[in-house]
Amino acid sequence: MTIKERAALIARYKDGYKEVADALNGISEKELDFSRARGKWSARQIVHHLADSENHSAIRLRKLLVERQPYIQAYDQDEFATKLHYSKRPIEPALKAFEGARATTAQLLDLMSEEDWNRAGEHSESGPYSIHTWLEIYARHAHDHAGQIRQNRAAYKESK
Repeated sequence: MTIKERAALIARYKDGYKEVADALNGISEKELDFSRARGKWSARQIVHHLADSENHSAIRLRKLLVERQPYIQAYDQDEFATKLHYSKRPIEPALKAFEGARATTAQLLDLMSEEDWNRAGEHSESGPYSIHTWLEIYARHAHDHAGQIRQNRAAYKESK
């Protein structure tokens, strides 16, 4: 990954919260709970997933930066959604958690040295896991879910 490619991914990562907030702008409670298909998450569930995922990603980056050959544990996002009651909880605290985790992690990205960027560990499911891999995943993650929120909202409007 070139420095220019990295900078573009960092900028995309930093823009992720705004993208999600824009996708949620003016959303009604009914839209929050609408799912466009069986097995697809509602916007409410997506927001809670983003909060939990962002906290996991923040810890993953920190482990990669601090630990020697860190082990990055996967988690079952569907179990989180069910057991942590994503469909029943208000989204405001989750949005704040998502925003805070992303903002503090973005601070680290701005301070990392070239040596830091070369650090890596092992992911429990995907094997070798570098900081560049981490950045590629999380630079698009919020944007992908913002797109899902927009799709849900469009489908909700079509269902009326």
